[in-house]
Amino acid sequence: MADNGIYSTSVASVYPLYVAKAERKGRTQAEVDEIVRWLTGYSQEEFESQLEKETDFQTFFSESPQPNPSRSLITGVVCGVRVQDIEEPIMREIRYLDKLIDELAKGKAMEKILRE
Repeated sequence: MADNGIYSTSVASVYPLYVAKAERKGRTQAEVDEIVRWLTGYSQEEFESQLEKETDFQTFFSESPQPNPSRSLITGVVCGVRVQDIEEPIMREIRYLDKLIDELAKGKAMEKILRE
């Protein structure tokens, strides 16, 4: 796969956009954080440390302590692409996160977003 600019983008630079998208729809930063922790297995402290270090997306997902096995249940379209059809692992993880934030902004219940 060709080098993709998002891989070297820091999570910290995109995180405020995720929070703003959620808050515009009446959701909270705490819910965004819960989604990130569920997807990656980072604790809140570990996640905040990654933000402070301005870790890029490739490293952030490559070093996820415990990727949630239920993330494979995330399906649907993000940016015109079916997330379940993305073969490149890091891009799929990024799109999983995008999809979950979209679901949050659309008012979906956290239990459904987190595939519980």
